[in-house]
Amino acid sequence: MNGDTLTFLGTGDAMGVPRVYCDCEVCTEARSTGVNRRLRSSVMVECGETSFMIDCGPDWRGMMEGLGIRKMSDMLITHAHFDHIGGLPEWSDACRWQREKGRLYAPAEVLDQIVRQYPWLPRQMEMTPVDNGLTLAGWEISCWKVNHGKNGYSYAYRFQKEGYTWVYNSDSIHLSPKEKEPLKGVDLLVLGTSFVHETAQFETRSVYDMKEAAELLAEVKPRQTVYTHMSHDVDVRKELPLPEGVRVAVAGMTVRLNK
Repeated sequence: MNGDTLTFLGTGDAMGVPRVYCDCEVCTEARSTGVNRRLRSSVMVECGETSFMIDCGPDWRGMMEGLGIRKMSDMLITHAHFDHIGGLPEWSDACRWQREKGRLYAPAEVLDQIVRQYPWLPRQMEMTPVDNGLTLAGWEISCWKVNHGKNGYSYAYRFQKEGYTWVYNSDSIHLSPKEKEPLKGVDLLVLGTSFVHETAQFETRSVYDMKEAAELLAEVKPRQTVYTHMSHDVDVRKELPLPEGVRVAVAGMTVRLNK
């Protein structure tokens, strides 16, 4: 079996934790001991000498410095919201100074949105649409559009290699039966859950809460699940309503991608 690993670099929602304006218990703790401190959601997959990242938010540079890594060649993007692409100009600049084009992968409509926001990026990057699939570091990768509530849509990624299947789906809510289908029976599901229980009107929301996620998991039955994309509503010091086989991600946590 492969020895590939998944490392959580950021586990926060769009605003991260602490919120600059907030003095709640979670934000206060995040400023001191930092157990709840969360950068914007991003992960790194390491496959021997090869690695790639999923999403490149505005905390990308800090993540790279924290890892002591000076170079990243491959990046998958789930959707073109700032918390998932805000670091692309810094990655582009790194590529420029290293005189090597980065390889950016996303669905065609997401690439179009990225170029509209950062029109200079194609000078430093090879931009490859992945609507029809992709092979990267031995992983067979497919993607599909998922409901992102009031924020429109995102994409989820499904990875298969040597009999192991996992899905990264950081930004979604109220998935349709068709959108749920690729989640069924996977070995690992990484799922965004911004709140333990969000009380805002459903029409204003964009990501599952943990109560809704538990209902989804009971239906699609992954072997194990990791929650990410968490707001300051989630206090990892406290006992959380987690179904069996579920844990919450913390920065630096590593999961082995094999059975």
